[in-house]
Amino acid sequence: MVKKPLYCTVIMTKKWNDNCKLNACGFQLDYSYLDLPTAFYTKINPSKVKLPTMVILNDQVANSLGLNFSHMTLKEQAKLFSGNVIPAGVEPFAQAYAGHQFGYFTKLGDGRAHMLGEQLLADGSRMDIQFKGSGRTPYSRQGDGRATLGPMLREYIISEALYALNIPTTRSLAVITTGEDVIRETLLPGAILTRIAQSHIRVGTFEFAAANRDENLLTRLLTYTTNRHFPELKSEKNVGLAFLEKVMNLQVDLMVHWMRVGFIHGVMNTDNMAISGQTIDYGPCAFMDTYNPATVFSSIDHAGRYCFGNQPNIAQWNLARLAEALLPLLDTDQSKAIEIAQDTIGSFKVLYQTKWLEMMRLKLGMLDSKPGDEQLINNLLEWMKVNQTDYTNTFRELSQLDKPVGKLYDRNDFNVWYKSWQDRLAESKHDKKSALRVMKQHNPAIIPRNHNVEAALNAAVEGDLNGFQNLLDVLKTPYQDADHLKPYQSPPKPSDQVYQTFCGT
Repeated sequence: MVKKPLYCTVIMTKKWNDNCKLNACGFQLDYSYLDLPTAFYTKINPSKVKLPTMVILNDQVANSLGLNFSHMTLKEQAKLFSGNVIPAGVEPFAQAYAGHQFGYFTKLGDGRAHMLGEQLLADGSRMDIQFKGSGRTPYSRQGDGRATLGPMLREYIISEALYALNIPTTRSLAVITTGEDVIRETLLPGAILTRIAQSHIRVGTFEFAAANRDENLLTRLLTYTTNRHFPELKSEKNVGLAFLEKVMNLQVDLMVHWMRVGFIHGVMNTDNMAISGQTIDYGPCAFMDTYNPATVFSSIDHAGRYCFGNQPNIAQWNLARLAEALLPLLDTDQSKAIEIAQDTIGSFKVLYQTKWLEMMRLKLGMLDSKPGDEQLINNLLEWMKVNQTDYTNTFRELSQLDKPVGKLYDRNDFNVWYKSWQDRLAESKHDKKSALRVMKQHNPAIIPRNHNVEAALNAAVEGDLNGFQNLLDVLKTPYQDADHLKPYQSPPKPSDQVYQTFCGT
């Protein structure tokens, strides 16, 4: 039974009521996830922190949730977003899940995160509101349950950048500092991120249910997830199969988006793959500068398992783990269930290749389909790889009316490719201006380049947020050309090159 949503007009204490005016903020929290068996969660409050201080509040995200914090002082906001004060009726909880991490299975869970609740929106949908870095839970294992400022600001800026790039993603609502140091390699300022998501149900959540060898858990989870995300599937004859196919299509679309802009997630474990198809759990993520499918940044990805070019293969591997978990619900005959799962997952490569090719055609302004398109695309990518050209800038420079200028573009091998491409565009029934318009819609002028992100984060940790805010501002309109963007479009100098990114856990 779905619980009655909490409307924040009842406050925990008179002092909180007088000081914070929370009744004006607009929370309408529900807890449908708590209707699942208790194996999937533990009710637990965030750990209080010493001196919460607001770093940033995302007003645009707040407005999209129907929230308004203008009646609250910064100090009052910090108390809310740290979890130091929990409104009456709010039931924070941590989720249990499992996952394959770099190919190895383990039981996991929210080791440093607390769900505040599900905000009900005007259109009838709901969005999870979650604190990250908010203290230990029963799933923390040996962790301290805390997060540091740099990684929380990294998630904030990269998730907002992906949103502006029109890529499905969780979003960031707020970041606060805790007034406490966190021990990593050194002492670092503690922080808590508030993020929102369509849900935090993962492939690993289904793996957790399957690992408990209780078909009731698995059935309940599938029913809940289908009702929440894909109610149109409830009438399907085989809901488990329809669900698997739906999730696979969403993940194919997400991989195509990542490949379109050169995004590298960095830690594509099954617990970091959201059933909703949103990008989730930003750790050692980064954007590729020089084009190379083998590009990897994560300091813990020693073998390149999650490199740029391997991301679609990993998505398929992760989906195979979802299919394994769903086997009892695909067919009562295990042999038949395995056959269904294999056939479904086996169709991933063709589906991905078809959608990838459609995307690459749009990046090159080819608005219809011709037999030689894939070879033309691969020839360009090979030229880019051999000549170590910048992925983002190359496609954006091709999106102009005139031929790009520069030494690389004067080379004979490029001129041969360019003429073939121009001949291909001339064969289309669409005019060149239409092609260029589409190209500019699919090839960003600006991405959050790693050296710019690192510089902004390093300054922010030292107390200077100007660079961080400036970078956020320019990333809001990534498909527009403007003179003030030029400093953010340049690839890094050798001395600024970022070779490794870190999880921040």
